[in-house]
Amino acid sequence: MSKKLGFRKALETKVKKSQVAAKKKAISIFTAMSVAHVDEEEAGSGEVRHVEKVLPRGDFYIGEWCDGLPHGNGKYLWTDGCMYVGGWFKGKIMGKGKFCWPSGATYEGEFKSGFMDGQGTFTGFSGDSYKGSWVMNLKHGQGIKNYFNGDYYEGEWRTGFQEGEGRYQWTNGIHYDGQWKNGLMNGNGRMEWSDGNSYEGCWEDGFPKGNGTFRWPDGSSYVGVWSKDVKEMNGTYNPSDSSTEKPDWDPQVVFSEYLKECKICPGEKMSILPSKKMPHWPGMGKGNDQGRPRRMSDGKLNCHSFSSDMHDVSAISEGDSKDDDDGIESLCLEDSTSRGSLPHFKTPTKRQGQTISKGHKNYELMLNLQLGIRHSVGRPGPVISLDLKSSAFDPKEKVWTKFPPEGSKHTPPHQSSDFRWKDYCPLVFRTLRKLFDVDAADYMISICGDDALRELSSPGKSGMRTLSQVLLRMLPAYYNHVRSFENTLVTKFYGLHCVKLTGTAQKKVRFVIMGNLLCTHYTIHRRFDLKGSSHGRTTSKPESEIDPSTTLKDLDLNYLFRLEKTWFEEFCRQVDRDCDLLEQERIMDYSLLVGFHFREVPTPLASAAVTPTGNADHENEEVPRLSQTGQDQLDSEPSGGSSIRLGISMPARIEKTVRKPECETQLIGEPTGVFYDVILFFGIIDILQDYDITKKLEHAYKSMQYDPTSISAVDPKQYSKRFRDFIFKIFVEDT
Repeated sequence: MSKKLGFRKALETKVKKSQVAAKKKAISIFTAMSVAHVDEEEAGSGEVRHVEKVLPRGDFYIGEWCDGLPHGNGKYLWTDGCMYVGGWFKGKIMGKGKFCWPSGATYEGEFKSGFMDGQGTFTGFSGDSYKGSWVMNLKHGQGIKNYFNGDYYEGEWRTGFQEGEGRYQWTNGIHYDGQWKNGLMNGNGRMEWSDGNSYEGCWEDGFPKGNGTFRWPDGSSYVGVWSKDVKEMNGTYNPSDSSTEKPDWDPQVVFSEYLKECKICPGEKMSILPSKKMPHWPGMGKGNDQGRPRRMSDGKLNCHSFSSDMHDVSAISEGDSKDDDDGIESLCLEDSTSRGSLPHFKTPTKRQGQTISKGHKNYELMLNLQLGIRHSVGRPGPVISLDLKSSAFDPKEKVWTKFPPEGSKHTPPHQSSDFRWKDYCPLVFRTLRKLFDVDAADYMISICGDDALRELSSPGKSGMRTLSQVLLRMLPAYYNHVRSFENTLVTKFYGLHCVKLTGTAQKKVRFVIMGNLLCTHYTIHRRFDLKGSSHGRTTSKPESEIDPSTTLKDLDLNYLFRLEKTWFEEFCRQVDRDCDLLEQERIMDYSLLVGFHFREVPTPLASAAVTPTGNADHENEEVPRLSQTGQDQLDSEPSGGSSIRLGISMPARIEKTVRKPECETQLIGEPTGVFYDVILFFGIIDILQDYDITKKLEHAYKSMQYDPTSISAVDPKQYSKRFRDFIFKIFVEDT
């Protein structure tokens, strides 16, 4: 302990000394040089010249300059001692360069819009170093990390953590070769200790879990199922030819002693990120009018997702009684909590739906839903096992819970009318919520908290009465699929419930609760619902009414989506897997919902950045300016990359496309070479429409009027092929 404290104090002393030296160096530069001021008369438009400038806050720039902005090669020195030397593009750090911290730490490599992005090397003041690939300030791709304590890692990274194949070498001679996930040993791998002992097998969250073999140097071994839980562990000792008797050895010693020496070093953290130091130049513009972030998806199945803070959940309900009022209702939470302001391109649009407050026709239904969710999720259940019996998927189990207003032995008193409540396949959905990392408390708060639900009319054309039947039919295959593929893009289902009101109406309403793909702190600037068909696939809104909440369609699309190589390969594999599932289950009419946040907000977005036909004059677009909200989110959460996954908060580039005027039904426009950096969200939605008799009749009818290949209602096999062909043309590898 005393050695660690001494080392830490030495580092702190070193940092303070280097900061003082850096500030003295900055002062000496400023006082020794004769410099021009920023507001001096500029050269002609487009002319690049060499300047030396002291900026209003005391920062200093020397290098190439064009149209009032650094452009070319230049050096920027901040008054706190930070320094950047390298490429600039219209006021932004871009290309190859070197950033130096006052502590003596450095990063040398590629930058993009101020972010460490591309190939680069970080060298910390403590002796840490990383050489490899970066994406948006995060280690991502192949890289080599040398830790200040002497440890070493070489292999794959994802969003700042070891993930994929890699080798970790400890200074004490222990090493691990194998698979990683979120910075921990996870999957198949082999660890060898300095005394020659080794373990080879399955790992989970940094510990042996599952089938594995522990070997001694003499050839003897212990083979079995491993777990930190003694009750789950069992195995067999196999002596070597030379050994004569079974040793008195407890396999739990691997957890209690052997792995104590195998801690993953946390590494050095950067005091401030280069993107956080990006200067704001006069004339680059500020954010647009600000307003509250939207929390709503415009997909046909409106719903919300969850995380540690207060998020929204919506339920889609279907009526199946004789009451004519039994329409389709969609309930979602009104977000009443205060949020940080986000920029909007146009005047903020009203939130969708009507708040369900006292006096609303569905107020009691909302209360019933909340009471039922509290009852279902709050009651204790058995320990969750991912291996479910076939009986867990049987929806015919008729177990209704009565909720009288005065309360009962199992239910609390309430102010609503008498009703009955049913859970469909409760164990399955409880296990699904575990697979999706949905905390039970967050789930209850999201639906049953103090926020008011909102009612939405269903924008879907399909009848909703059969949705629950389709979900129950495909539930076993769906469960096995999402369990096998954690990066699946299909909708996440969290629960299926039913409320039955007593009295003359005998109204029965079923609720499907699912995740909202676009529930994010980022402003979603554009969203597209994409099927790969052309008939009727354009927005019905006039261009003047299109805003960030508008869900655009295939013929409105005017972008190609460019993914980094490893992301693109995983995307292609996962789309194939998901489409195989939907084709197998006879599902069609699904969509890829795509939403993105511009890391740099294009000024004329309301007109040039998107039009119904995608024929904007891109040459007249202004240079995008930085979205300060997105900038702050990325800068303030450099280690929050664990939230980045396939289809969620992904860094990407999009390329503008333009359709030929004579080709009105051209699905994919011509690339223009105009690129934007974005945060990308996407997933496959509307996966509960099977190819039933209604869809078959629709196909037959529309085929007589339109090109059969252009309509949405086609056989699931044909639909799957057309969907994949289209998606793999608009998503490409970013080279």
